[in-house]
Amino acid sequence: MVNYKNIVVAVDGSKEAEYAFKKAIDIAKQSDDSKLHLVNVIDTRSFAAIEAYDRSIAEKAQAFSEELLDGYKKQAEEAGVKNINVIIEYGSPKTIITKELSKLVDADLIVCGATGLNAVERFLIGSVSEAIVRSAKCDVLVVRTPEK
Repeated sequence: MVNYKNIVVAVDGSKEAEYAFKKAIDIAKQSDDSKLHLVNVIDTRSFAAIEAYDRSIAEKAQAFSEELLDGYKKQAEEAGVKNINVIIEYGSPKTIITKELSKLVDADLIVCGATGLNAVERFLIGSVSEAIVRSAKCDVLVVRTPEK
């Protein structure tokens, strides 16, 4: 059995991310020296147009991220995960998660939810999970949301 030491899980508040988070907890609990890196990337590509009208949008995004990650951190602690690192980044989730973050924390596993995008959105912008699978230098686990 492989013991992952640095597990990155990308969360954004979606159902898909929730399932990925739960799976990441299970993996992190398999080894006492595993570290779970909870990551939320605030996508700044859409900020420029919005910020022209509403300056507080970045502050709201930051507050949402902090609240989201605090909740996930508490759940992970209650589940028995001892080493938890909370990271908020700004930029393109595809780039940050695969290129910058995985190097920064020396990730050996990235866990992410399967995309919530519909076929048209996926065609136009591509999914974050797809980009992670294509460009990550470590193992990637894409977690599917159970069918109803």
